[in-house]
Amino acid sequence: MDEARLSAHERRVLAEIEEQLNQDASLARRLRTMRRTPRLPVPSLAGIHRRLPSLGLVALGVMTLALLVLAVDTEAPGLIWAFASVWVLTLVTGLLLALRRAKRRRAETRTDG
Repeated sequence: MDEARLSAHERRVLAEIEEQLNQDASLARRLRTMRRTPRLPVPSLAGIHRRLPSLGLVALGVMTLALLVLAVDTEAPGLIWAFASVWVLTLVTGLLLALRRAKRRRAETRTDG
């Protein structure tokens, strides 16, 4: 069988492409962890860890709503202050989560494009 030989220019272009691909850490990680046989997806701790801030925000939202209902119903100053505190914490957490996601998306678009 005849082997195809690459010219010096083609070898140099191929080396540059390989060098750029080697710099992509996420691609290298995916290629290292690829399996030849398909397996059922196993829930990983990384997936749970990624969703933990969102779950915390949902929990804070539920707590805020419960405190709002109780504060309106009883008109107790302690419950009103507790509602105000948890509400501010919920807003700050939501803002930080949104900023983190925006930063992650911006970094992904920079690496893709």
